[in-house]
Amino acid sequence: MNSTKQFAIFLATILASALVVADPAVRVVGLFTDAALVTIDGQRHMLKVGLPGRDGVELLSSDSRGATLRVNGEIRDFGLQPDYSVDNAEPTRQRVVIPKGAGGHYRISGSINGQGVPFMLDTGATSVAMNSNQARRLGIDYKVVGTRVSATTASGQVSAYKVRLDRVKVGDIELTNIEGLVLDGGFPTEVLLGMSYLSRVRMDDQRTSLILERRF
Repeated sequence: MNSTKQFAIFLATILASALVVADPAVRVVGLFTDAALVTIDGQRHMLKVGLPGRDGVELLSSDSRGATLRVNGEIRDFGLQPDYSVDNAEPTRQRVVIPKGAGGHYRISGSINGQGVPFMLDTGATSVAMNSNQARRLGIDYKVVGTRVSATTASGQVSAYKVRLDRVKVGDIELTNIEGLVLDGGFPTEVLLGMSYLSRVRMDDQRTSLILERRF
């Protein structure tokens, strides 16, 4: 065999090797009768006996003790294994998108201690602030549980009470133990979502909307 033919055979061998597909990383993370939950290269799939497989992986049999799979033509037995794809997954972040309303204000419905409340966001307010009528409607006995303080409003100094709000929720973002402020009289006319809540979330001003995202 001359050197040219030897080189051609060598080159063909190299090219054939390059075309070999590596076996996927397979783990069986759930076992059922004639079905199995598997991860293939980190992605979850439910495989069933008699149905086409996924990514070169086919389920041949399964019960509570283990599963038999055909992986790229090779038959292999699997026991139940930990699902590392779940352990390493990024947590789903809770986000709320609030459109900009009239006058450039951001308003959204939420709740305080499980009671529905329409909020106006106010980064100039240090606390979640409300007037005494709003507090009574929410069942907040501010004169009993609150600490009396003095607050400055557009009309001057007024009596107010610092309180702790068990739960404040906006969209899916519910935070606990939030400082609130109850002002005697009719001011503010809207419940203000102030910095005692907003400082505990990320805020992204998109000009026409404001995105709140829970911190983890």
